[in-house]
Amino acid sequence: MKTSTFEVAAKSRNVHTVTMQADASDWEQWFLLTGDRHIDNGESDHALQIRHLKQAQERGAGIIDVGDVMDLMQGRNDPRRMKGVGRDSAQVAAYLDQAIADSADFLAPYAESFVVIGRGNHEQSILKNCETDPTERLTERMSMQSGHRVNAGGYGGWVRFIAKWSTKGSLGLNLKYFHGSGGGGLMSHGTLATRRMASFIPDAEVMVCGHTHDSWLVTLSRERLGHTGKVYLDEQHHVRVPSYKDEYGDGFAGWHVERGAPPKPVGAWWMRLRWRTVCKRLAVDFQRAD
Repeated sequence: MKTSTFEVAAKSRNVHTVTMQADASDWEQWFLLTGDRHIDNGESDHALQIRHLKQAQERGAGIIDVGDVMDLMQGRNDPRRMKGVGRDSAQVAAYLDQAIADSADFLAPYAESFVVIGRGNHEQSILKNCETDPTERLTERMSMQSGHRVNAGGYGGWVRFIAKWSTKGSLGLNLKYFHGSGGGGLMSHGTLATRRMASFIPDAEVMVCGHTHDSWLVTLSRERLGHTGKVYLDEQHHVRVPSYKDEYGDGFAGWHVERGAPPKPVGAWWMRLRWRTVCKRLAVDFQRAD
């Protein structure tokens, strides 16, 4: 197992800094971008999650999760509940406690890999209606079980990456995560949101969203003016991470099928950072984690 070569510091409740030592000539650092795990839902692909979690450990990769780690829809007063959809946790009296405990048990062996776990609309719904914060409870339990602090993030937040080279200084990169909103769009898959978000979040080189269970990468090129008055171009990468929950199945029935929604991909995205002296910023590229 490759040892993680990064350190995480919480600068505020929704800004986390990842510091990396990049002295090797072939230095690279991987991160797994995930969201919408819905661990306690019977349609969540646990085997695929474990495969990706183990790969992250082997690569010494960090994990950034943008929320809806848990489904939490089988409570007595939840109109979305449906018998047979939840796992064993749905059958006990203390349902929410058990769902959080089961999710923590599932993720705790990989706690050292997590940079931050954000909040999704499923967790926020529980906070609103049941007056407990499941994301805080999850990260607290993971931290207790693993002995490693797991950071809870917001519905939106930032991750600052700083790569240090002992003889060349340091390079940085900013990632903005946002769980997501809206339905994604049957034809556009939510890609129209890239221009809108780019207009009011100019300081991010990478933007990561989930929520709609779509999967795509859109790169926008931008004209910039440097401090010296020189015009240059850079890029802003928009990554939409899919879910680990397959709601479509064989298309027989269910809320997803009945509203006319199409099959959605499952999985995650890998992000790789590399040193790029010529541009005075970190090089970044992406690939699907299937």
